[in-house]
Amino acid sequence: MSGCAGQRGTLANKNSTPVPSSVAEQSTDDFSSDPAVKLALSNSHDDEMVVQPASDDNIVLTSSQVSAGLSLDQLEQLAISNNPTLSQQAAAAQEASAIRYQVGRYANPNVGYFGSQIADAGTDQHGIFLEQEFVTANKLGLNDRVLAQSVEVQRWNYQSQRFRVLTDVRMKFFQALAAQRRLDLIEDFRKVAYQGVDLAQKRNDAMEAAKTDVLQAKIQLNEVDVELRQAEYAYHAAWKELVAVVGVPNMAPSKLSGELPTEAAATNWDQFYQNLLQTSPEIQAARSKVAEARANLSRQEVQAIPNITANLGAGYDNGTNNGLINVQIGAPLPLYNKNDGNISAAYAGFCKATHEVRRLEMSIQTRLASVAREYDSALIAVTKYQQEILPQAEETLDLAEKAYNAGEFAFLQVLIVRRTFYEANLKYVQSLSDLATAQAQVNGLLLTGGLDAIDGFNGDDALRGQTFSQQ
Repeated sequence: MSGCAGQRGTLANKNSTPVPSSVAEQSTDDFSSDPAVKLALSNSHDDEMVVQPASDDNIVLTSSQVSAGLSLDQLEQLAISNNPTLSQQAAAAQEASAIRYQVGRYANPNVGYFGSQIADAGTDQHGIFLEQEFVTANKLGLNDRVLAQSVEVQRWNYQSQRFRVLTDVRMKFFQALAAQRRLDLIEDFRKVAYQGVDLAQKRNDAMEAAKTDVLQAKIQLNEVDVELRQAEYAYHAAWKELVAVVGVPNMAPSKLSGELPTEAAATNWDQFYQNLLQTSPEIQAARSKVAEARANLSRQEVQAIPNITANLGAGYDNGTNNGLINVQIGAPLPLYNKNDGNISAAYAGFCKATHEVRRLEMSIQTRLASVAREYDSALIAVTKYQQEILPQAEETLDLAEKAYNAGEFAFLQVLIVRRTFYEANLKYVQSLSDLATAQAQVNGLLLTGGLDAIDGFNGDDALRGQTFSQQ
């Protein structure tokens, strides 16, 4: 990476490149046994670098499947089939592959007629000629090498986009599942709150409780009603976000099948970061761009070596009644244009690509710091709620209700305990949702943005035109 600080001529004379020519050959067999890394790799389903555009016959779920509850696996398959960015990225890879084929094509020969001294009857000459331009310095092979790396970039971009889509689906699924779980909890608590109003009213009618108990119970019921409506809005919004990233935005809300993960392993984030630098398709794409820029630099360095054009003609000379053969061989002289500007531009592009790798490494470190904080915070919250808070809240509620029935507790105290138990469960669900969301980002190698604009192929066959222009 530091080669850009030196002289361009020194770098240009090197035959090696600071990254492997084919990053796809790197093995993942020696990765850390870190649980998060293992899970990320096992869930990727990317054992082969195969780019397949989504089929025109998109996957459709039956009504029975939908009514039974949509699982995460079903939604992931729907996303692979329907998310438009994957089709776009696959098309970009195919576009790069087609341009790669084009830039290596040899020039077509020219064939034609020639005539001379036509106005001088009896001495005129007529014939046909064949002309071919011969490419020197393996320019076409170097063109292919540049575009081979362009294809590699798009293949890695496809893998990155696949991770982005699946990560978004998992995050949105767990968020919608949590919203569904919160809705269920609030509906259950509303039943309890309604029973509380009924009980308070009966005790008041029997002169066993004050009017304030009834009012407090009704206040709590009204608060729960507000929270219930808000939870419904949150669920519908989460559902809309989920089906949008899946690629079927008009799907009607339905039940989700699954559970929020309640367990997660503590992770060595420093080790995870080091492994991420080797496994992330985002980094691999950037390294392929370095290799692409290095190949383009090598290609521009030989541009000034002239191609040779040969012309062979054969005909008949009416003046001598004999056949004739013409041979011409020529090449442009690189006197005024030695391609220095393009070489310098290619070197600058190489430097930019190497610095982009470094920028991505730092960007990943920043993203990882944020996700690690969310993951660890959610994990400690989930553990605390499971081991202490929820058991204590449940026990407190049980004791409070027994004390109230025995006349030892005021109704207001019972309401407070019920509210505490209910809020503890809501916070537990939120912690589970936060943990699942962070875990999805870890498993997805921190790649999100399943509906963001793709990093498509912007190249063309200009290298082939440059090969044969020689100017």
